[in-house]
Amino acid sequence: MTRSLIALLILFSSIVNDQTVQAQSKILTEAAPAAGGFSAARLARLDASMQAWVNQKWVNGSVVLIARHGKVVFYKAHGYNDPATKAPLDKTGIFRVASQTKALTTVAVMMLWEEGKFSLDDPVSKFIPTFANQKVLATFNAKDTTYTTVPAKRPITIRDLLTHTSGLGYPAIGPPAESAIYAKSNMTGGVGVKGQKLSDAMTRLGTLPLFFQPGEQWKYGLNMDVLGYLIEKWSGMNLEDFFQKRICQPLGMKDTYFNVPPEKGSRLVNFFQGDSAGTIKKQASVFGGVLDMNYPLQKHDYFSGGGGMSSTVYDYATFLQMLLNNGEYNGVRLLARNTVRLMTMNQIGDLNPNIGDHALDNKFGFGFLVISENGSKFTPSQAGTYSWGGVFSTSYWVDPKEDMLVLIYRNMWGPYVSNTDKAFKPLVYQAIND
Repeated sequence: MTRSLIALLILFSSIVNDQTVQAQSKILTEAAPAAGGFSAARLARLDASMQAWVNQKWVNGSVVLIARHGKVVFYKAHGYNDPATKAPLDKTGIFRVASQTKALTTVAVMMLWEEGKFSLDDPVSKFIPTFANQKVLATFNAKDTTYTTVPAKRPITIRDLLTHTSGLGYPAIGPPAESAIYAKSNMTGGVGVKGQKLSDAMTRLGTLPLFFQPGEQWKYGLNMDVLGYLIEKWSGMNLEDFFQKRICQPLGMKDTYFNVPPEKGSRLVNFFQGDSAGTIKKQASVFGGVLDMNYPLQKHDYFSGGGGMSSTVYDYATFLQMLLNNGEYNGVRLLARNTVRLMTMNQIGDLNPNIGDHALDNKFGFGFLVISENGSKFTPSQAGTYSWGGVFSTSYWVDPKEDMLVLIYRNMWGPYVSNTDKAFKPLVYQAIND
């Protein structure tokens, strides 16, 4: 090998290594669209569309943040925090992000896995004894809520919880048998819970039947709530403290909470319900009055790993940038890059997540929906894009191949909210200009 060829190889290796370091150390910085490979003129289409959604009364308002190559190229709010008074929606508002809590729980679990607290294939019963010798629902009598079971073929594992393949269901949003069995045992979705302890609820959950044999189906369930309790057992601190001390504070996430501090209460955005006539009304409670929408301001100690957190768009973008950086942000490493790889690849084999559009064409990792090569034909997002959202109309995605993260936050339900989702993704991708 000639000296010149060796020199070229050394130079190439140095460039690759330097690029790797840069890729792992990106800190969110607001910049002109061109710095992130976006067209300002094309982003103006998104800007105008967000205002049009308000004018058409699809939503009361929305906040959007787009970052690419670590550059925040779009960070705006449109609309109203109260249409009646025309009080504007602030882009720094604190939103109820609900199931976006699950990503923090997943990161916390994998941090503790890296510390050797457990194996992914450990049975849950190793840590919560009531999960031993579990049964699977066979028949259900709706008249008196009695049921029969068959033995589970194998124990459920930590991996099953991370992938929603355990057989656990979700209170109130599942089929009648599932809802009835959980209601009878006072199982909840974990948000706004009063008068219960997480330890008691998760221990009780282990005595209830599974709804399919472990590992044989994908079903959205209370898996992350169980993992939240396990985080408490493995770490010796409650979930709120773990999130704050091990994730939020190290990353500089200053507005992400289970319990929003009273001094920040005015920043909690209002929640709205729209109807087909275009009427948008502020809601003090939802689910037939069961859930007070001021729950983030009502001091509580039931910390659901599956829901319950509130956050800002910018705080959550920081968290996502950490993942996009392969586990590191601003000199703080929470996860190794191969751990992030595990979390964001297909972990369910030939199963399919039965949720969202084109569900049969995508996959699931640890805590994230993952767009497959086949699924990418339905969307401008590249294969490998991972995402999730919350029940109150917040959502995000991370597209590693584009080195991009995107969030859209609304706190509203209504027949036209989904119109904004359908319009939003094309508006983001059409503005990429490199």
